[in-house]
Amino acid sequence: MRKLSTLLLFLLPLVTVAQTKYTLSGYIKDSLSGETLIGATITVKGQSRGISSNQYGFYSITLLPGNYTLVCSYVGYQPKVVTIDLSSNSRQFNFEVLPKISTAQEVIVTSKRRDANVKNAQMGRFTLSQEQIKAVPAFLGEVDLLKTIQLLPGVRNAGEGSAGIYVRGGGPDQNLIMLDDAVVYNTGHLFGFFSIFNSDAIKNTTLIKGGMPAQYGGRLSSVLDISMKEGNNKQFQMEGGIGLIASRFSIQGPIKKNKASFILSARRTYIDALVKPAISKTSQFYGSGYYFYDLNAKVNYQFSQKDRLYLSGYFGRDVFDFVNGQRSLNVNIPWGNATGTLRWNHVFNKRLFGNTTAVYNDYNFTFKAAQNNFTVKLASGIRDLSLKQDFDLYPFTGHKVKFGALYTYHRFTPSVVSGQQDSVVFKPNNAQIKYAHEAAVYIQDDWEINDQIKVNAGIRYSMFQQVGPFKIYKTDADGNRLDSTVYRNGQPIKTYGGFEPRLTVRYALDDETSLKASVTRNLQYIHLVSNAGTTLPTDLWVPSTYKVKPQISWLYAAGLFKNFKDNMFETSVEVYFKNMENQIEYAEGYTPNTLEDTENFFTFGRGWSYGTELFVNKTKGRLTGWVGYTLSWTWRKFPQLNFGERYAAKYDRRNDLSVVAVYELSKKWRLSGTFVYGSGNAATLPQRFYIVGGVLSQEYSRINQYRLPAYHRLDFAATLTPKKNANRKMKTEWVFSIYNAYSRQNPYFIYFDQTGNPLDGSLRVQGKQVSIFPIIPAVTWNFKF
Repeated sequence: MRKLSTLLLFLLPLVTVAQTKYTLSGYIKDSLSGETLIGATITVKGQSRGISSNQYGFYSITLLPGNYTLVCSYVGYQPKVVTIDLSSNSRQFNFEVLPKISTAQEVIVTSKRRDANVKNAQMGRFTLSQEQIKAVPAFLGEVDLLKTIQLLPGVRNAGEGSAGIYVRGGGPDQNLIMLDDAVVYNTGHLFGFFSIFNSDAIKNTTLIKGGMPAQYGGRLSSVLDISMKEGNNKQFQMEGGIGLIASRFSIQGPIKKNKASFILSARRTYIDALVKPAISKTSQFYGSGYYFYDLNAKVNYQFSQKDRLYLSGYFGRDVFDFVNGQRSLNVNIPWGNATGTLRWNHVFNKRLFGNTTAVYNDYNFTFKAAQNNFTVKLASGIRDLSLKQDFDLYPFTGHKVKFGALYTYHRFTPSVVSGQQDSVVFKPNNAQIKYAHEAAVYIQDDWEINDQIKVNAGIRYSMFQQVGPFKIYKTDADGNRLDSTVYRNGQPIKTYGGFEPRLTVRYALDDETSLKASVTRNLQYIHLVSNAGTTLPTDLWVPSTYKVKPQISWLYAAGLFKNFKDNMFETSVEVYFKNMENQIEYAEGYTPNTLEDTENFFTFGRGWSYGTELFVNKTKGRLTGWVGYTLSWTWRKFPQLNFGERYAAKYDRRNDLSVVAVYELSKKWRLSGTFVYGSGNAATLPQRFYIVGGVLSQEYSRINQYRLPAYHRLDFAATLTPKKNANRKMKTEWVFSIYNAYSRQNPYFIYFDQTGNPLDGSLRVQGKQVSIFPIIPAVTWNFKF
């Protein structure tokens, strides 16, 4: 009897599949612009199950023959209800949903169903709308999606004004940040005070910080997947803004109505123009300045109902010039990212969707200096060529399978120095350029077993191989090269690889409550090693090599998710533990040396982090917003550092609190505010001073033994939308913002000042805190027509 029961258990799914079923598929779009909607939901009225659209707005749902009432919903849009007679597979139906027009727009934190945080198996996932990002008070009036991401639980910033993010105890290099599938290696302008992402060009932003799906890899901590707008394919549209330090302008419209469209978006700061009048032509610093700019562009063409082509690109640069006429010194420092993405969507049939992607990615940093007849140049960077194939398969109701493969060819350029004086050219023995192959295959299934249990399970296998041309040198005790092993072009030097299992399980207690748990293993083959506290352009990306092993992590998480008052309030409590192996730091006493390979100065250890995250989100009404709180611990342990004892990581913060509120005061006025609080960063400081031979010497504490003062800040913003003139197409708004409203003097760094003479006993040493941002008001004028 037991054998018969087991046999029936295995045959039951086959019997179910064998029944005649039909499939309805198509795209979900904005009815006004034609933009496809990511994560829109289609549910069958009277049933609890549904399906969501993929990254390109495609959906597929398989049902038994019959008449069905389908509801298409997307937050911020009016639900669309249609009745379908599903009697064959010939039907293709595109949903076009209309944006809500109301006196009080809801500011949302997700672009999914209101109960998606309870119903979905995914943990630690936040999808941000551009309306929500723009509603948050901005630094100097510049809307910044990374600053908004920093307000979510489990995400920390690097410090005052920084665009870097630290997720669940990981470093800034452990976040996979992608713009239209192109990896972004440097996310900051103005040394990290602004992000490179122009909000006018962005359609969708998704953060995943727990239970990473198998389609993503190469990083330990999180994924930030950013999609650019496709362009309005129904009518031309222009928008922009003039702010305190920068302006932006975008134009989009149809190339061929309902079939092809484009968007072009540009942004430039005018810090250089503002500073220039303050520097007279007679000043020794005349000609100095700084500016940055961004350019986003995208075109797409729909060849048929089954084929669509996308071409998108980003180009951004920071340029810093310093001139000292008295010393005949000229310094030029440009750096930035350039990406290009070509994608082809093809619908093989109603259940199989494919996407082929080719990506070019280049990040470089250059330092040029000239004094009299001597010039010096330093250059570093990373260049990638990638090819990726992804498939979305909808085999039958309750399953959404995704599988694919990825290949990337890396070229890493270390800090290469060259110089010239008159006709003499200097080309020292620089660190070598490194080359590598990276590849991965994956498969995952989002399986709704029944109304209570839903599973997202996947497996990923990744491989990384350092290849030639390359030379491995044998050196003596003084570092002099004695002999070498030569690897020719493409010859393997060192290969790493491994499986990365991913599993998330949801158990629904009722329609408004669920329990979730996840476990993921991640491998990371490229690394960012820095002496600084934030992501600076001088930081170097280095690959895994014959000396440097890939980073490995295991992340375990569990949580309770509960909604209240018809999904007006979304709440969650998550706990996590993350273990990280092969972490990298510079060895004690390291000083930058551009002529020698930095990996010769690395030391390796492990890290771990654990904590609890609380999230309360109000999604409806005139007052919306959220509260996020994180209690966590982050540790590092290196045999060669801190006497082999564990120490707190630099961004270990015991308490981290964010409060965001948006209030629709009237049709004209919208008020918003944010408050953030974080325990002070860990710091290594001098704790004893000695006078040796008349020279002041200092003895430092153990690593990160001290804490800086706590960080807290209050920001406000008020948005005025004047009544639209019926005779004018232009819509305008004024945004008034105040950054750091009570002028909190948050520490940027601490230094020690000495006064007096050590020889007569009058020497005094005093620690001083440097703060750079007092209260800052700003005004921005936005327009759209």
